[in-house]
Amino acid sequence: MLNRVILIGRLTADPELRYTQSGTAVANFRIAVDRPFTNQSGERETDFIPIVVWDKQAETCANYLNKGRLVAVDGRMQVRSYDAQDGSRRWVTEVVAQDVRFLDWGRQSDQEGDSQKTVTQSDDFFIDDVPF
Repeated sequence: MLNRVILIGRLTADPELRYTQSGTAVANFRIAVDRPFTNQSGERETDFIPIVVWDKQAETCANYLNKGRLVAVDGRMQVRSYDAQDGSRRWVTEVVAQDVRFLDWGRQSDQEGDSQKTVTQSDDFFIDDVPF
């Protein structure tokens, strides 16, 4: 069986970082992903997809991502349910990310001046490796 999701989209808000009781980091954010086709009115529709990231990658996302950033998410779809305070059963569909790639430059850092931008690097990507 296969459960794999690959998405590219922009964050709709800054990530929310919290910690479980055992101290494990977990970040939540939502990305906007345009559908590859237009509707009957000729307009492109957008899906807003919730993403969950765990451990060190959650902290990295919370520290370096913000609203509007373009990311690629590689993970798996998860459907879970919980009982709400009013006693009703609620269902949540979300993507649990195994890898989050930052696809654009971060916003300019106030401390570094106007000429430099903040660079975010994943474990296996360095800006010096880009051939152009």
